[in-house]
Amino acid sequence: MRDFHFPGRSPVLATRGMAATSMPGSTVAALDVLRAGGNALDAAIAAVAVQCVIEPASTGIGGDCFCLYAPAGEKKVYALNGSGRAPAAANIDWFEQHQISALENTSALSVTVPGAISAWETLLGRFGTKGLDELLQPAIWFAENGHPIHPRVGNDWANSVAKLEKNGTTKFLPNGGAPKVGDMFVQAELGATLRKIGKQGSRAFYEGEVAADIVETLRAKGGLHTEEDFANGRTAAQFVDPIRLDYRGRTVWQCPPNGQGIITLMILGQLANIDPSKDGPLSVQRLHRHIEAARMAYRDRDAFLADPGQVDVPVGKMLDPAYLKALAGLIRDDAAMPVLPAPGESDMARHKDTVYLCVVDKDGNACSFINSLFEGFGSGILAEKSGVMLQNRGFGFRLERGHPNCIAPNKRPMHTIIPGMVTDGSGEAIMPYGVMGGHFQPMGHSLFLTNHFDYGLDIQEAIDLPRLMPLKGKVQVERGIPMEVVEKLTRMGHSPEPISGPHGGGQAIYIDRKRGILVGGSDPRKDGLALGY
Repeated sequence: MRDFHFPGRSPVLATRGMAATSMPGSTVAALDVLRAGGNALDAAIAAVAVQCVIEPASTGIGGDCFCLYAPAGEKKVYALNGSGRAPAAANIDWFEQHQISALENTSALSVTVPGAISAWETLLGRFGTKGLDELLQPAIWFAENGHPIHPRVGNDWANSVAKLEKNGTTKFLPNGGAPKVGDMFVQAELGATLRKIGKQGSRAFYEGEVAADIVETLRAKGGLHTEEDFANGRTAAQFVDPIRLDYRGRTVWQCPPNGQGIITLMILGQLANIDPSKDGPLSVQRLHRHIEAARMAYRDRDAFLADPGQVDVPVGKMLDPAYLKALAGLIRDDAAMPVLPAPGESDMARHKDTVYLCVVDKDGNACSFINSLFEGFGSGILAEKSGVMLQNRGFGFRLERGHPNCIAPNKRPMHTIIPGMVTDGSGEAIMPYGVMGGHFQPMGHSLFLTNHFDYGLDIQEAIDLPRLMPLKGKVQVERGIPMEVVEKLTRMGHSPEPISGPHGGGQAIYIDRKRGILVGGSDPRKDGLALGY
């Protein structure tokens, strides 16, 4: 329980429904849908559509989407992959012929066909009770009437000015720079596009004027996209079999590759072989073990993760309990591993931006939902007539012939955005959750879950706790990590470095079925909140 002498926020408790998002307007939109009789999936679509307007650096209809949905009473988790594909002309031969050895995050070549609208329509067709015409109304209102810039949104916007300037995206640079906190921002063109989608469905985005505007914009900047690529993207969203891992009496669910949710499960699978540290969640021992488990899981991600529709991803090997136990056996409590084993091996002798939200309704349906442009403002390329900012998800591809994640026609790139879900021993959903932050997300998921289930922190405390992440030989630490802990990690062989911005942002809703209550939390690193009724 939190110490009320210190600043912070308490978990939110309710009984009939709850939403947790990274923007107040989004949370309110979700609650309005719930109170009007909509279910958790309806509310999630309304909420994320609002975020696509009022949190434009992080998400948009020009991005991708993943979802985990647990219908009440079914004891089953459904997974939806709403990630888009590379253009049909994007093959490695073309890149080699043009002597392009690396993708740029601001290039039209980094833009994949957006999958979000396809995903929203597919999800509503399966589980929704309301249509896009009704659910998009709050987002349309914000786009046409304007919305005030919140502090975190303003900070992210200011950090993306150079990208927007590079691509001449002056619409998002009013008066030559990022808007200030409290300034109003109107997106009339985006509002008109949302109106078309509400009336005509996904065809209004993937065919006709909107698709033509996007393709014309991308082609003018060197893209390989065609209107046929967009027409094919209308049905790109697919229901897929989720992957799972049992962890200390509960089951953690993730979407399968091409997303990196499997890396969350790999980290947890290693930690399941080690008792929680008796010294607590911010102890050197706990953080060191978590860093080491993450280093090995991310190593395998970079070697194997790709589109399973085009290459073989060794999911079974990566989640094999014996393999994860062997990896856990390499973790020493006295020192960091100077060299990791090769990907897929456990024998040391051989080798030297995004928005997440969750909703639970009165019937117990649970929705875990994530939608993203990837980096801040994605590619920074705006299709001006339609108001659509385009993601740079293709930046996740490799231009390395033979690599599983090498770019190819109609291929999905390795994806960072991952929704999470936890079920209990009976198979009932007990917690939709997620942590944003690009490559940080598996680390964030595993930190949050172990904060809550291993160390007993409540939902809000588990989200609030300071974070760190191993990346490129360093360990990026938030300012909240105690200095004495940082110094001890250094002596163990880690290379901690401060990070300018915080790691991600998270939301979660715990379903306490015995007491009939919902318990929600939302990350103070973002502008949002959890609310229930």
